[in-house]
Amino acid sequence: MNKSIPGIHHITAIASDPQRNVDFYTNVLGLRLVKLTVNFDDPSTYHLYFGDERGSAGTLLTFFPWPGAARGQLGTGQVGATAFTVPEGALDYWEDRMQKQEAAFLKRQWRFDEEILTFLDSDWMPLELVARPGADALAPWEGGGIPLEYAIRGFDGVTMWEKDLAPSLDLLTGTMGFSIVGEDGPRVRLQAAADGPASLVDLLQLPGGQRGRHGPGTVHHVAWRTPDDAEQQGWREDVAKLGLRVTQVIDRQYFRSIYFREPGGVLFEIATDPPGMDWDEPVEALGSRLRLPTWFEPRREEIEAALPALTLPGNPRDG
Repeated sequence: MNKSIPGIHHITAIASDPQRNVDFYTNVLGLRLVKLTVNFDDPSTYHLYFGDERGSAGTLLTFFPWPGAARGQLGTGQVGATAFTVPEGALDYWEDRMQKQEAAFLKRQWRFDEEILTFLDSDWMPLELVARPGADALAPWEGGGIPLEYAIRGFDGVTMWEKDLAPSLDLLTGTMGFSIVGEDGPRVRLQAAADGPASLVDLLQLPGGQRGRHGPGTVHHVAWRTPDDAEQQGWREDVAKLGLRVTQVIDRQYFRSIYFREPGGVLFEIATDPPGMDWDEPVEALGSRLRLPTWFEPRREEIEAALPALTLPGNPRDG
């Protein structure tokens, strides 16, 4: 079967306070809360999805809020930075905006001839905005309160911190179809087979780096796109042949998933594009009420009572 990874489907991270997380990603970054649900493996905590208007694959940053948990420790075997795409000329706007928000570790820099603004989110998770030519052709969420010429257009890519690049490079280039498109000292840039948005991954070699620890402020896993169930099954067979432990297909309602750890330790998921975020609610109502998977619906009253109250962002398109 001829198959390829088009790019990132979603990225899932860990937050502390769910309200602070919602406020930052909707009010500060201007993303849409496109799904309010629970962790399907632990319904005592929310699973919050942020993205574009439809919650398209390649725009979805999701969070498990763990109130009271110890802050995570960023290190090797983890995603060290999550990068979003913005149009050329947008970084002055964002630098001023983040200064007014008193964002931590605000820094402008250049990498691979691209200008980048780096800062930390409300849990000190590293984020980057990359000013990319042609980004203005991608549609942003229009209800986020950010002028459209500056608004985030989805993911650019991720940076993975690794003790040794070779095993991860072998997987990404030899099995998953990525190509090396740049090298800069200890950093190697890879491009997914489909040359489009959300298709870059940088591997940063940190041979003396301390192993990371999950907790608020860290990425839990990176999910890669696959168009359908047949290709996903093909990926599962390929990964299993490498001797990596891969899960059975798991139904996440909005997509189906398999999980495995790449050799450096980062948890990978391969997720199907369908059914999509509007599977159980219309586009205009995305993120407006708690959605539960069918198997949790009989426990809705109990689950809602245990979850922290949330003030949801206003949606100017509602009503």
